Amino acid sequence: MVNYRYILRILLLITLVIATLMLVPTTMAWHLGESDALSGFLGSYACILLFVAVSYFLSRGKSAVMRSRDGYLAVTASWVVAASVAALPLFLSSSTPTYTAAFFEAMSGLTTTSATALVDIEALPRSILFWRSMTNWLGGMGIVVLFVALLPTLSESASMLVGAEAVGVTTDKLTPKIKNTALALWSIYLGFSLVQTALLRLGGLEIFDAVTITFSTMSTAGFSIRNASIASYNSPYIDWVVTLFMLVSATNFALYYKALTGRISHVLKNGELRIFLGIWAIITLLGTLSLLGSRTYASFLEAFRFSSFQTASILSTTGFTTADYLSWPVFNQLLLFLLFFIGGCSGSTGSGMKVIRVAALYKMGRAQLKSRIHPRGVFQVRVGERTIQRDQQISIATFFGVYILTAVTAAVIFSLSANTDLLSSLSSALLFLGNVGVGFGQVGPGSTFALLEGPLQWFASALMLIGRLELFTVYVLFTKHFWRR
Repeated sequence: MVNYRYILRILLLITLVIATLMLVPTTMAWHLGESDALSGFLGSYACILLFVAVSYFLSRGKSAVMRSRDGYLAVTASWVVAASVAALPLFLSSSTPTYTAAFFEAMSGLTTTSATALVDIEALPRSILFWRSMTNWLGGMGIVVLFVALLPTLSESASMLVGAEAVGVTTDKLTPKIKNTALALWSIYLGFSLVQTALLRLGGLEIFDAVTITFSTMSTAGFSIRNASIASYNSPYIDWVVTLFMLVSATNFALYYKALTGRISHVLKNGELRIFLGIWAIITLLGTLSLLGSRTYASFLEAFRFSSFQTASILSTTGFTTADYLSWPVFNQLLLFLLFFIGGCSGSTGSGMKVIRVAALYKMGRAQLKSRIHPRGVFQVRVGERTIQRDQQISIATFFGVYILTAVTAAVIFSLSANTDLLSSLSSALLFLGNVGVGFGQVGPGSTFALLEGPLQWFASALMLIGRLELFTVYVLFTKHFWRR
């Protein structure tokens, strides 16, 4: 039997934490005299108060011990409730025409997808833009990880919840207690955020721009307060800073913890990190040479700047843009398209299939070829110093198969829209599932998903959640075995 009382208590606590964090943009709206935005935030608090009251009433009484199945339901419900609450200011302030669009925007923010249904971003109140970017930062390290770090009442079920979420944090046991691990990771996350903000300020950006860009970079999310994304600043310095921190954010945060605790050798020997940086370097160099050969840019440095930024943006699943890459040579577009099937490192804020899985799949393929020649041979699958065990290989292969099947199914569903073509449908499926936020065709740089009909926006929101929670946390809820006593 599902432990509904305990799950309701978790949802209640999560809602209270979000309401507390919402005080920041609410204060901004009051200070800046943004009446529509302030009404939206105050109206949101009224809805939150009602939800908290009902949840408290229904969750009273003694609850049973939490089990693994409760963790999966609690995590999925937490993200849905968080998006539902985060969407309220957008809708009640009339920043979005419908609640459907507001929920799409909030889910895109929290899952760090950066796909937007807004037509004119710069027309929105600054407090709403701040809240929109803040949802990126909150979702980057994982919502449940944040609450585990902040709420001691979750300590008894913390490990189960974090394991079910499988977002942001690493599976490495950094400290004896999962709460201390969550605090350590969030401290590193906050520290990098402060450093990037300071560097952007040195580049001449005002504090509002610097903070919102940092929110979206550190979370590998990509929401921007400008219609033209990072391209609007037209600054090589800003481009390089953002490129650096997109790569930083897409790296396993456990490695930073190990580096800070003196275990540098573990970082240098990490196979996934070397592969991740190698992919970025190779794609960047090939892209640069292609841009130079086609005379898209006049100098090597300029071509390298744009190629490295866009490669880092899509590889890390951030989704920022500094150029209309749809006008680049087809070879460059193909290179960027291939990155949709990789993503960031495990334990990072990046999404996608993850580098470790892609590398393991390649090594598994090599091992199979060797076994055909030497049937009695035993071949280990290793990524760096890490040996991928047999059960892990089955899990990785299963994930890959389900991921591709989900993407193909989603592309078929998006093709039902009268407003999309073949490339746009396929691209939409991959960018939502991989939480990249920008793609090809009609969903390229500067595009808006206002073109999607209401039902498809709900479907896209579900796809973003499925991708962010790495498929199985959500899919397990739709099996008959999950609901059996």
